[in-house]
Amino acid sequence: MTRTSTFECSMIKFLEHFGSYLYMLKGMFTRPENLRVYWKEFIHQCYDIGIGSIGIVFIISLFLGAVTTVQTAYQLISPLVQKYVIAQIIRDSTLLELSPTVVCIVLAGVVGSKIASELGNMRVSEQIDALEIMGINTKTYLIAPKIVAALLVIPCLISISMFLSIAGGYFAGTFTGILSEQQFSQGLLKDFTTFNLTFGLIKAFTFAFIITSISAYFGYNVRGGALEIGRASTTSVVISCILILFADYGLAALLL
Repeated sequence: MTRTSTFECSMIKFLEHFGSYLYMLKGMFTRPENLRVYWKEFIHQCYDIGIGSIGIVFIISLFLGAVTTVQTAYQLISPLVQKYVIAQIIRDSTLLELSPTVVCIVLAGVVGSKIASELGNMRVSEQIDALEIMGINTKTYLIAPKIVAALLVIPCLISISMFLSIAGGYFAGTFTGILSEQQFSQGLLKDFTTFNLTFGLIKAFTFAFIITSISAYFGYNVRGGALEIGRASTTSVVISCILILFADYGLAALLL
């Protein structure tokens, strides 16, 4: 097989997946059969995504801030640089990149793999087929609550992560004598731009949609058995991480 034919096959496969993905999203926008059932599923997904991920977000965020503080202090060895600059760097790097991007990449593995495995298991065990026979729009019932819940919960998790990361930097900086409480507070407030926080939350919303929709697509369209479920879960995490990085660059180039 020549390179040209290989490229053409790859493009055809990409367009096929992209078309199926758009068709899945289009299928979600129908009127729910029973709003009470959808509300219960939405609340369940909010609890599952939010409470189920808060532990890993807590640990990662604290250590991100602490490590950033230590490494920044190690790099800023010039006596001409004021120590409060360390807190400024921690604040801006946390709001713009560390919390929204790094934490969402972790959530792609935690939340995304779970969604793909759950839907894949339902597809393989023919539960989705049974729901469709009963006249239920499975795209709306199974996928839409997950995406809407993620759009609500993941930005909240990112906001918590921002606070914890800065707190981790504060503890690492003050307890080790890198800088004083006054210097940290000065750097935290100096030249603060509220758009940095807004930009971080925009990224959180975007990444939340990518994580849930991509994972739901690969899980919903599984064909085969347990082996294919594992492959779909792995593929969904890899594709989600790649798209998060692409979206990260695109949003930075567009909005900053």
